[in-house]
Amino acid sequence: MHHFVANAPWQEIAVLRVARDLVLGEMERHGPVAAWVVDDTGFPKKGQHSVGVARQYCGVLGKQDNCQVAVSVSLANDAISVPAAYQLYLPEAWVKDGKRRRAAGVPPEMVFRTKWQIALEQIRALHDGGLPPAPVVADAGYGMVTAFRDQLTTLHVPYIVGVTGETSVWRPGQQPLRPSRRRGRGRPATRLRRSPHHRPVRVAALATTWPPSRWATVAWREGTRGPMRSRFACCRVRPAHRDEQRTDPRPEEWLVIEWPAGEPAPTKFWLSTLPADLALVDLVRLAKVRWRIERDDQELKDEIGLDHFEGRGWRGFHHHGALCIAAYAFLAAERARLSPPEPLSFLRAARLPRGFTPRGAPGAA
Repeated sequence: MHHFVANAPWQEIAVLRVARDLVLGEMERHGPVAAWVVDDTGFPKKGQHSVGVARQYCGVLGKQDNCQVAVSVSLANDAISVPAAYQLYLPEAWVKDGKRRRAAGVPPEMVFRTKWQIALEQIRALHDGGLPPAPVVADAGYGMVTAFRDQLTTLHVPYIVGVTGETSVWRPGQQPLRPSRRRGRGRPATRLRRSPHHRPVRVAALATTWPPSRWATVAWREGTRGPMRSRFACCRVRPAHRDEQRTDPRPEEWLVIEWPAGEPAPTKFWLSTLPADLALVDLVRLAKVRWRIERDDQELKDEIGLDHFEGRGWRGFHHHGALCIAAYAFLAAERARLSPPEPLSFLRAARLPRGFTPRGAPGAA
């Protein structure tokens, strides 16, 4: 078994392909694929020789610590989700350390790539593989990277991604100034301009200028204690990141902001290239679909043993992950197969007759 996981020359990508195809067949009973969700998950580790281990942010611990991090893209809708791509993030220190690379069996062609670059390659591969298209959903760790958003737009892939409150945008209806007309000789100016009185604003500051009437309470799913709801607002804006170096303004896209009642300031922000006629509730539900992936990561670790791999090699890490995902995909497919489709799953239970006493209850006849 150890040889099969750690050293046998089988392709984990082929196993992931079979696993996702199994789930896709059952997913269609509950609706189309709603999102491709980008995420990463950490595995706390000791020592320095397990492949990819380094001191970096570990979401499991909520702080910087020694760990490995894997990047994934999952297919999800309201009923089911499953990872479709999975790869270890290799820190730059590992890429430059030939001795550790050889000991861990890191492929010679592997070069340093940031997490968002790994995710983008995974999205390209899934797109080329003919998977059902869907918007990309990601948290601010990916969404704050302008190059990531620009590359998705180049691929004609819509997105709704988290950003930070420091992200700069133009106020609704505004855009950068056109290039100034140069008098006399010389090449005409081509870059956009800003002025002291015409500048973009931070999204956190923009939110504070909106009146209370602009905010709406939206419920996006049922939780264990009832509907999950919060206050949201949205508008169409143009992202402003370094647009003074561009010749054309960026297209308008959605800015969605969450400001829970009782909080002193907004808590979450998203940018989205979804259609301009989409309703706020649909934007919120799609942005919040990431909870399913967080649950998947937890179940993969707690129930399947995704974080139990004790080897040190590149191949073994990916083989173990693929086998865990395949097992989870089977369980997810069975869960979807045995669950009623959405129209039936929301049927309410029949009312009990007045005075009804369950059999075995105290005082039952």
